[in-house]
Formats: sequence, C-alpha cells, structure tokens
Amino acid sequence: MKRRNFLKSSVLTTGGLLVAPAFLQYGQTQSFKPSDKKLIVIQLSGGNDGLNTVIPYNNDIYYKLRSTIGIPKNEVLKVGKELGFHPALAPLRNLYDEGMLCVVNSVGYPNPVRSHFRSMDIWQSGSGATEHWETGWLGRYLDEQNSKGHTAIEVDDMLGMALKGENKKGLAMRDARRLHKIVQEPYFDKVIQHADSHHHDHNENLGYLYKTLVETKSSAQYIYEKSKIQKTKETYPQNALGRQLKTVAQMMLSGIDTQIYYVSMSGFDTHANQPNMQKRLLGNYAEAIEVFVKDLKQHGLLDQSLILTFSEFGRSISENASRGTDHGTANNLFVIGNGLKKQGFYNAPADLSNLDEHDDLKFEIDFRRIYRKNTL
Repeated sequence: MKRRNFLKSSVLTTGGLLVAPAFLQYGQTQSFKPSDKKLIVIQLSGGNDGLNTVIPYNNDIYYKLRSTIGIPKNEVLKVGKELGFHPALAPLRNLYDEGMLCVVNSVGYPNPVRSHFRSMDIWQSGSGATEHWETGWLGRYLDEQNSKGHTAIEVDDMLGMALKGENKKGLAMRDARRLHKIVQEPYFDKVIQHADSHHHDHNENLGYLYKTLVETKSSAQYIYEKSKIQKTKETYPQNALGRQLKTVAQMMLSGIDTQIYYVSMSGFDTHANQPNMQKRLLGNYAEAIEVFVKDLKQHGLLDQSLILTFSEFGRSISENASRGTDHGTANNLFVIGNGLKKQGFYNAPADLSNLDEHDDLKFEIDFRRIYRKNTL
C-alpha cells in the first residue's frame, strides 16, 4: 500500500492514531518523555487456546464441550466468581493481584480467517480480513516518526511484517555479538559497495537493499557497543522466550534508544494432546514474564514499559477427538504494566451460549482498537 493511500484509509484521518499512541499515552501522569517509553510485544504463534488460559470455571457449557481437556474447577487459579487462570499461570495471577495486568476478552475482527499465516498478517498489519497491506502497524508508526534512532528491534533472525513500514523498518537481531561479527565481514562491505554503485540506475530493489544494508551495519555497531554496558543479574528460564526477554532486558538496561521490542513464542497449534502441551507452554511464558517484570522493576524501567501479549486467533470452543482443539476465532489478550487505565478484566468473558454460524466465539473487541489511543 502506498503511503498516501495508507494515510487516507487509516485511522489517522478519523481522530485515532495507530499504535504507539496508545502506548505513548500509557502512564501519561509520569514524567517520561515519549522517547523514554518502551513497548514490548509478545506474539504467541499457533493460536493459543484462550478458553483454557482464562477459564470460565463456573460455566456448565465449558465443561460440557470440553469433557476431557477442560481445566478442573479445583485447579483453576480463581480471581473472581466467573473467571480464573490456568494453573501454570501463577506468576500472571500475581501480576493480576498487584494491579499490573489487564485481560481483554473476546478480541478478534470481522469475518475471521482461520489460516495461521493470513491471520497473522492481519494482526501484524492491522488490516481487515479482506485487505492485503504490505506494511505493519508498528512499521507505519516508524514511518510517522522523525527520529533516526534504532526505534524498533525484533529479537529474531527475520523481520516480520509488524515492524515493516514503507520508508522505515525495525531491525531483526537475535544476538548483538553475532550480528556485529557478520557485518564486519569483508563480503558485507562488498555487497554494500555493489548495491551503492548500481542503485542510482533507477533500480528500486538495489536502492532498498543498499539502504537496508547501511542501516543494518550502523545499527549492529551501535547495539553491540551499547549492549556491553550492562548485563542483567537475573536468572531467566532456559526456554526460547526466556532467552529473548533476557536479550530485551539487557538492551533496555544498557540504554539503547529503542522504543519497541518484538518477540515471539511458537508451539500453540494444539490440535492433539493439548493439556500437556499448553501447560508447558503457558508455564514457560509465565516464568519468563515473571523474571522480566522483576528485572525491569528493580532497574526502574517498569513504570515506562508496556507489555502486550497476543495470539493470531483462539481455538474451537469444542474439543476434538485427539484431546485438542482446532482453529477458532476470538481470544483473550494481555496487557502488563504499572500505569494501566483499566486493571483486571477489561470486559466480560465470552458468551458461550451465543455463538456465530460456525459455532465459534463472537468477537467483542476489534484488535485494532487496542492499537489506538485511549483504549486501555
């Protein structure tokens, strides 16, 4: 999508402002400048089962449709008369008790898509189900900024759509030392020189490559030098998310001028043997979040940080024959921070007696509302 078309079609023209806005207004009573604030996005890839994450433990329909995989009532970490957390989410329940967690129920979008890749594109771009955008919701925020700093980092080997703008984009980097070593290789400079010598010949692809390589080398050098300043003393769990959040924490502690961090955790496509798989996955998530929040808090960074966790869709309301669930629609979403406008549950749980034509959950909150200001 061209920049001018995006500006016409986005909520920028209707009084809202995509993304950052919600995040930049978060904790606005604090004395932080917008550039001080940090947004950490955690993507649970595969479609986490929201009904077994935030459990309607007093709902008979839930147990009728999930006779073998439903979480027993006596194991639920109850936080109200209707809802409770999966037993593996004890650290999250603690954040709830401390007023640092907002759970948004029934998040989705009209005409939901059950394809992993397509639905993830929709979430990462902020588009509708029938629209195909080439830029991400965070990438468009980068396009609108005048800053030339390293404003977004994805802790991965590849950059996802979310951080890709039309003119600016984030940096994908799993390890600062490894990336720095790569860009110091002679062949890297040769590729830059080749792209530089030809991109003036009206070759847009080479021009894009040249700009990307130069920015990558500059960023790699900066991040490598800055990331050596301070190391975290916390012991993070030895799982994929724990390692990613440790990397994020160390960059934040070192004062890298990055506003947005993006990490992902895979494995949530639980078509079979869901109870064991989801227990392990949610446990890994909760343990990593617990240490990360503690780390930020001890270093005075939590008040200016907002953590957003989402999954591309939920699971089917009924269990399947393999003790799992299939691709569904609406899901819950977590927001963690010290300055939330709304603590606890943002809205009522999903109505299991009022389903759509496919016997799936109806969404109540369009996920794009959460990307806009004055929502949470």
